[in-house]
Parts: sequence; C-alpha cells; structure tokens
Amino acid sequence: MNLELAIKKASLTLKNHNIVSHELDAQILLSNIMGIEREFLITNNQINISEKIKKKYEIAIERRVKREPIAYIIGKKEFWSESFKVNQSTLIPRPETELLIYKVINFFRNKKISILDIGTGTGCILLSILKELSSSRGLGIDISAKAIEIAKINSNNLNLSSRAKFKVFDLNKFNTGKYDLIVSNPPYIPSGDIRNLSKDITNYEPLAALNGGSDGLDLIIKVIYKSDHLLKREGLLALEIGHNQYQRVSSILKRNGYREMTKVYDYKRNVRCIIGTKIKFFKSKK
Repeated sequence: MNLELAIKKASLTLKNHNIVSHELDAQILLSNIMGIEREFLITNNQINISEKIKKKYEIAIERRVKREPIAYIIGKKEFWSESFKVNQSTLIPRPETELLIYKVINFFRNKKISILDIGTGTGCILLSILKELSSSRGLGIDISAKAIEIAKINSNNLNLSSRAKFKVFDLNKFNTGKYDLIVSNPPYIPSGDIRNLSKDITNYEPLAALNGGSDGLDLIIKVIYKSDHLLKREGLLALEIGHNQYQRVSSILKRNGYREMTKVYDYKRNVRCIIGTKIKFFKSKK
C-alpha cells in the first residue's frame, strides 16, 4: 500500500467517525510514525509503506477514532515554535496561552527576572518565557508529580535545565522566595461545565487541571491570595482566565491591592489573560 492510499483510507475512517480534521490527523499520525515531515507525504505519495508501519498506523488511527487527542497519540505538542512532550498527566498546551507569553515578554524584555509558574503542567509557559528572557530564571510548581516529570524532560530537551527548576508542591504549602513575575494558567472551568466539553478533553485530559470549582474561580482566587506573599513590590501577576470571568477576576485583583496593567483578548475577542501589579501590600478580605 502506498502513502496516498494509506492516508485516504485512514482519513475516510476518521471522517466516518465524525472527526472534523480527518485528513490532517491522518497525515500527522503517519508522518510521526515514519519520522518524516508531513509535506514529504504529499510530494512522495506513491512510496509504499511496510507492514510494520501499516500496523502501527492502524493502531494510531483506532486511538484517534476513540477521540484520543493527536498530541497524546504522538506524545508531543508544538507550542511557541518548540516541541513539548505531553501525556495524559498534563494538559495539552493551547495556542491561546501563547498570548500571555507575548505580553509578559514585552514587559520584561532585556531584563533579568525571577519567575514562578503556578500549576506548571508541561512547563510550556515558564520554558517559553525563559527561552526569550535569556538572563532570567524560574521555578515551576505543580501538585502532580507526573506532570513535574514531564516538565523536567521538556526543560532538558530545550537546554533550559540550568535556569528552570520544577518541583512538586501544593500551593497551600508553598512559601518559598520572592518573584518579579508570577504566571499561572490555573483550572478555571466551572464544575458544572466540565460535562459539556468535548470527549477529546473529558475522556483523556486530567480533569483536576480543568476544574475550577462551582464558579471556576477557586484556584484563580487562591493564586491571587498566595501571590500576596510571593510577589516583589511592583512585580507582575499574569493569569489566564476563562470565558466571562474578566469582570469578576478584575474586581478580586483590585480588592487585593493590584492595579490592572493590561488584559489580553483571544481570537474570539474574549479576555483570555489579565496582568496586574501589586501596589498595596495588605491582607484583605474577599
């Protein structure tokens, strides 16, 4: 069987199971198995594939039929022009999160800063920032030991292990250091909305990294309160937030002595990120 026929067959199988990106997924899976660029498949589509490759391809397609995300099947996801290792102990990095990184880098370009990434997962936020801020250092923390293992692998792969450290920590018990920048993409989906997410997400991604409590703000509030003790004066807190959460999060920040520096809109014109600076250091009530 040649490349063209194999891809057509696989694409049709995915299409018949209502996978919208059936052709692209079929190409990505085969190119990954063969260790070649996707473009090669298109320009050399008459090349025959071995039975060994064919069997691996069939297994990968069957996994996709069951709605397993492409990133978990191939074990990686591109983010900030780098390849990050992922598995089911970490959320899959989303392109919207890159918007936060753009803003943060513009604030601190050519500066030497210390960074804390709360709920680091794959480490993609911290590592992407450090890639651009070459004199800076950072610490990523996560309650999941398995996620921290992945973050450390990504740090090594990107040659950033000398400037990036990753540790298992429960945020409630973390009180180490003072930071110029705290970043976090915490769980922010309301508990009742989890069931409405696609099967690709609910059946495979770690729900603990998605569930933000009844209103989606439990972890966001915890990060804001904790940052009281961890931010340097005039340091920045950069948060990714969910749909329709901007007004409430902005209000919570103001009540806790933060001045909003900027907000970042995603591709659907929703406020996806909010960045504030600590101007008053006091312990306030909710």
